Amino acid sequence: MTDSHSPSPPPHTDTPAGPARQGLAALTLGAVGVVYGDIGTSPLYTVKEVFAPHTGVPLDAAHLVGAISVIFWALMLVVTLKYVLLILRADNHGEGGGLALTALAAEAVKSRPALRRALLLLGVAGATLFYGDSVITPAISVMGAMEGLQLAAPALGAYVVPISLTILVGLFLVQRLGTTKVGRWFGPVIVLWFLMLGGSGLVHIAREPAILAALDPVNAWGFLVDRGWHLFAAVGAIVLALTGAEALYADMGHFGRRPIRIAWTGLVMPSLALNYLGQGALLMTDPAAIENPFYRLFPDAWVLPALVLATMAAIIASQAVISGAYSLTRQAIQLGFLPRMAVRHTSAREAGQIYMPAVNWALLAGVVGAVLFFGSSSALAGAYGIAVTLTMMITTVLTYFVVREGWRFPAPVAVSATVVFLAVDALLVAGCAIKFFDGGWFPLALGALLFGVMTTWSQGRERLLDRIRADGISLEAFVGEFDARAIHRAARTAVYPVADPTTVPQALLHNLKHNQVLHERNIILTVRFREVPWVPMERRVEVEGLGSGFWRVTVNYGFMNTPDVPRALELTRSHGLQVPVFETTFFLSRESVVPAPGRGLTSWRERLFAALSRNASGIVDFFGLPATAVVELGTRIRI
Repeated sequence: MTDSHSPSPPPHTDTPAGPARQGLAALTLGAVGVVYGDIGTSPLYTVKEVFAPHTGVPLDAAHLVGAISVIFWALMLVVTLKYVLLILRADNHGEGGGLALTALAAEAVKSRPALRRALLLLGVAGATLFYGDSVITPAISVMGAMEGLQLAAPALGAYVVPISLTILVGLFLVQRLGTTKVGRWFGPVIVLWFLMLGGSGLVHIAREPAILAALDPVNAWGFLVDRGWHLFAAVGAIVLALTGAEALYADMGHFGRRPIRIAWTGLVMPSLALNYLGQGALLMTDPAAIENPFYRLFPDAWVLPALVLATMAAIIASQAVISGAYSLTRQAIQLGFLPRMAVRHTSAREAGQIYMPAVNWALLAGVVGAVLFFGSSSALAGAYGIAVTLTMMITTVLTYFVVREGWRFPAPVAVSATVVFLAVDALLVAGCAIKFFDGGWFPLALGALLFGVMTTWSQGRERLLDRIRADGISLEAFVGEFDARAIHRAARTAVYPVADPTTVPQALLHNLKHNQVLHERNIILTVRFREVPWVPMERRVEVEGLGSGFWRVTVNYGFMNTPDVPRALELTRSHGLQVPVFETTFFLSRESVVPAPGRGLTSWRERLFAALSRNASGIVDFFGLPATAVVELGTRIRI
């Protein structure tokens, strides 16, 4: 039951560990490396795609100024105004991300159960779309970098796909080792990358300063109006410049609001703006450079070093997305939307550094499939964007309920801001929607599949608990009628982890029936994951004495806490309950779910839930139980 890959037991995460313990400079450097890797690699392919034949955008000076102007002002409006200035304020006890925002919005409307459930489902839908991004980002980033080989070493141009696959497979294979040692280099490498972006763009701006007209928003508006119905094709390509914006909010818990804002305004935004302007300036003087405008920014002797740095940046961007998928999956498990999976800690000091084998191999399969199926970054661009823009739209909707219901902003302010951002989001979604048959179906199909899995698991667990309550024996009645003198009592402590603390655990009944023995101390233990990121130690446990040697104990965790039940049970001492470690046995009830027609879920969802339940990892490792002190007893439940 032990994990041979973990260097140490999982570190305790009773309180958030990040921003308060590090200096502002270190946090800002870390934010550059982790938060901005994805959006930082967008210049590799965005401008080329805006002027691809299918968009119908002419490659001339006026349209270059207009297109670059739209990119610049999209970054200002969507990233700077929406995310940096507004959404970063919506932290959930210091944490950000889709599920943290969902929990915050759900809490704001808790008095309206139907609306609360709808917002939870909307948040789950946004979470599933992230997995599509987690498959496409590594593929398009690495392939976009590797396509520079066609310029740096034309003889290797035919090997872009095999080399990309080799890098990506290697990246996933080393995930189990963690990123503790190499992670410290992420920040410096990405800083160097952004400096290169800004410097290379500045050189070409100096040669063709007419491109600076793109800073005038009138040119952006003129470009959009001029495109007519072809507007959506152009927007579908321009949105590639915005991919990665969600990371600003998702990683707020690791770095804090201020370092993320400083990194964006002080380095990232200026570097991106200069590079996009530089690519526009280059194409004004040399339209033939549209073949690969990013790498054409560099003299021939500098293409290979630029390619090496681009590859490193793409790998770092991919690593950030992969780590985000692990973190999101763990949050979804603890909020009850996915079955338990194996979680391995790869750092003795940083609890956030985890490795989830099932997620890792599923992502690898998806990434390899995407590379082989699409074959180039241009083809992948058709699949990229729709998941991101739909997530942005969901974020806008959830933020409205936080601003209006949680913060109590005046309705005109909340509604007007939401309408503006929803209009922008709708335009971006529409631009990506026309690429549905060019690959946009891919992340949507993946998201729909995962949404079905998540909602099936959540509703199946509800049905399972209903069945346990209906078929179970009331715990209070059992304890009240129990004759302590009629049965032998073992001088030890028994802990019965259960989902429903109001009924007698099946494991206790089996123990009583087959062994005809009851322990002196019987603890009915329930673990609750609250819709907050962190639950402090002073609110970790609740203890209720029931009499006759029975206690009901509730252990509370946030969805960012790492469960450690034995450590939590030590806290019961202050409540008058002693749980001696070496005299305690954990009795687990392992439910075998048997689908039964006509009991609530459709037949295929019942079969899916039963399969998920069978394949869920055990609670021994998940809750940190001592493997040598666990007795598992099975029971069959029909749902």
